[in-house]
Amino acid sequence: MKIVIIGGGFAGLKLARSLNNKIGIEVTLIDKFNFHQFQPLFYQVATAGLDASNISFPLRKVFHKSKNVRIRLAEVTAIQSDKNLVVTNIGNFEYDHLVIATGADTNFFGNTTLQQNAYPMKNTVEALQIKYKLLQNIENALVLNDKDAIEKLLTVVVVGGGPTGVEISGALAEMKKYVLPKDYPEINFATMKIYLLEGTNRTLAAMSEKSSKYSLAYLQKLGVIVKTNAILENFDGTTVTLKDGSTILTNTVIWAAGIKGNVPDGIDASIIVRGNRIKVDRYNKVLNQKNIYALGDVAYMETPLYPNGHPQVANVAINQAKVLANNFLKILMFQQDLTPFEYKDKGSMATVGRNLAVVDFPKPTMFFKGFIAWYIWMGLHLFLLVGVKNRIQVFVNWIYNYLTYDQDLRLIFKKPSSAKKV
Repeated sequence: MKIVIIGGGFAGLKLARSLNNKIGIEVTLIDKFNFHQFQPLFYQVATAGLDASNISFPLRKVFHKSKNVRIRLAEVTAIQSDKNLVVTNIGNFEYDHLVIATGADTNFFGNTTLQQNAYPMKNTVEALQIKYKLLQNIENALVLNDKDAIEKLLTVVVVGGGPTGVEISGALAEMKKYVLPKDYPEINFATMKIYLLEGTNRTLAAMSEKSSKYSLAYLQKLGVIVKTNAILENFDGTTVTLKDGSTILTNTVIWAAGIKGNVPDGIDASIIVRGNRIKVDRYNKVLNQKNIYALGDVAYMETPLYPNGHPQVANVAINQAKVLANNFLKILMFQQDLTPFEYKDKGSMATVGRNLAVVDFPKPTMFFKGFIAWYIWMGLHLFLLVGVKNRIQVFVNWIYNYLTYDQDLRLIFKKPSSAKKV
């Protein structure tokens, strides 16, 4: 059985690992990056809390002892389902079964001006670009005398009050309070403003009322200016314009307000639904296809418990991959009792800062906040990281940062303008 997996995120990697060294199965994992990225900690890379290598893991290293999993670095250009072919920039790949696990990308909802000027954070490279932008703004502010111009450089607007927006806003506020004044004593960071804009009436709208309440309180405690029911209408690179007509002067907008599925060319448009997700059945098989499946953020599955599709979180992707791997083994053995996917929500969480986090558990219904929630959040994220070395490095970095209120990762890597090619 030749299985081609597109995407090395949580779903694609888990599926490949579940099928590793299974007799009778050949797996080809295709990704445009040669490493797995741990998306929940992108915001810590963006705020110089972790090095990019701490949350990235080489895909090939995962399969050093594999006899049946091969990695290909490529970009998929099309799927030809009638020929069982995946077309890429390095050639074509034949398959018996194809799994689309391409995840999701930033959704700017058709606003091209916003797309050109705002900073998304859906991969490691984008997280690094945010870090460089933030640090370069402060460097540029050092040589200015105009107070308004300095304040504009120091002002950061985060759009989206979900976990990503809440977490990066809190991290920026702690950076402003504990780190930047020591690096730049010439600057009065009391003038630095961090805005969090949320279109609904509360932060962490997908979580419990308690989580929303405490996340707002934590953000305000750290000095973040939270604006709910605030819809960003446009950002031209210098000014944020809200739907109510108010404006914020800044040159840095971090966009965490929406995502859309990465759907390869060749998928029938009639089964692509809201959020650019591919409609699948209870076995993650793409509708109207006999051997194409979709997992994770790009998949849309309606069930009695989730009539509007599952949440686009790592736990869904990982568990869908586990079930599909088991079903592939059953298909290989000509068994008919395939297992339908049913998601058991184990809870949700978000951290705002040091000792400030919220955790919801659905069954039994429990809520944690503060240090206990922060401890739970750290433990789960360490567990989900790929590679023992990465877990140790992240843990050591967190302990060091906790004890010193500092980190040595505020580095701006760029090619000097006078550099010549050798």
